[in-house]
Amino acid sequence: MVTIKDIANRLGISVSTVSKGLNGASDISEDLRQMVLDTAVEMGYQSKKMKKDENKKLCLFIENMEYETANQFGYEIILGFRQAAFRNGWSVSVVPVTPAFQMTEKYDTYMLKNGYSGGFLVGFALHDDWMRQLAFTSIPTVLFDNYIKKNPHVCYVGTDNFEGIESAIDHLYQLGHKKIAFLNGSLYSMVSEKRYQAYLDAMKSHNLPVEEDMVAHGYYVADSAKYHVPNFLAAGATAILCGNDLIASGVITECRLRGFSVPDDISVVGFDDLPISSFLEPPLTTVRQERTELGKCGYAALSNLINHVSVSMTLLRPQLITRASTAPCAEREEEAEEEE
Repeated sequence: MVTIKDIANRLGISVSTVSKGLNGASDISEDLRQMVLDTAVEMGYQSKKMKKDENKKLCLFIENMEYETANQFGYEIILGFRQAAFRNGWSVSVVPVTPAFQMTEKYDTYMLKNGYSGGFLVGFALHDDWMRQLAFTSIPTVLFDNYIKKNPHVCYVGTDNFEGIESAIDHLYQLGHKKIAFLNGSLYSMVSEKRYQAYLDAMKSHNLPVEEDMVAHGYYVADSAKYHVPNFLAAGATAILCGNDLIASGVITECRLRGFSVPDDISVVGFDDLPISSFLEPPLTTVRQERTELGKCGYAALSNLINHVSVSMTLLRPQLITRASTAPCAEREEEAEEEE
């Protein structure tokens, strides 16, 4: 087990200076403190406060996701994680982070100097600084909807996107839809990549064509719809599958503004089953993620990692929730006239 003396010997400084660096003393330079922290992490040092039962601390980092009220996506994930941690005597700090924060604070040293035994990261993008650092971390860490290869200290928790998208495409196919557009979320997101691949796989398995002008990436917000729905409608889409419910709400609004009725003229499917979904007009057919359970699974995976049980990934099963935004495919008037 690595001691303060081992770190001091490695750096060629006194034990007292190492202690000051680890405990945030003000009478050493910031550069020296960072060097001590970096070396401690590299050598696998654990502070006494990280080991004490009475100081059981976990940190939940959140980025690019709203979470403060019950109708926001991240709320139930955080709630489930905190509930499960509390039952097992852990305190949880929720820390919002930004890309700028990640550039000034290294993940491992932040965890060490604050005495956290493990972290749960929610809403991070693939190109974030901390995502690169996690390839080498020895801190037990769980990622929501992100994956780090070949690191036994890091686990991925999420929903089976392939099963969820497949269920949505199959539902639309059974209703007679063949021209199914897909408005996905942002680029540089693992969940966007997986849902796009799931869409391609599901369309292929139903022998449906994937047309270039029927697929687009936007952002996970309602405003994305106005930039892409007009193109989908012009291309003859009879159904639009959306990367999340917020996008779907914008799609419904945009279709209505352009004189198309949902679901009489065009069907719309979301993903997540946010609380707003059942109150949209019409109520939204969507793929449900059990977000409270995702939070609880995040804690369970982190607990395993802390106890030296290496977990790679945990996926929950989604559920298709059928409401009034989908209906049997109706031919467009102009198409029907052409056939006549």
